[in-house]
Amino acid sequence: MVQPDQVKDAIRQVMPDAHVEVEDLTGGGDHLQVKVVSKAFAGLSKVKQHQLVYGALRTELASEAIHALALTTTSLGG
Repeated sequence: MVQPDQVKDAIRQVMPDAHVEVEDLTGGGDHLQVKVVSKAFAGLSKVKQHQLVYGALRTELASEAIHALALTTTSLGG
């Protein structure tokens, strides 16, 4: 189980400007919907954007603290 603030902090370590919203879909803390808006996504494909977020959450995903992740990414200003 991971807390929403832990997810936000991990993402902001990689993308300090990111606006991050985290929703726990099941109440168990391991199935999350995450929305990230960041300048870091400018010019990147959705795959590359998602890879940035997955990289930021590498530890949580590898340990299965996050079992499922629904991810939405948007470039700041777009």
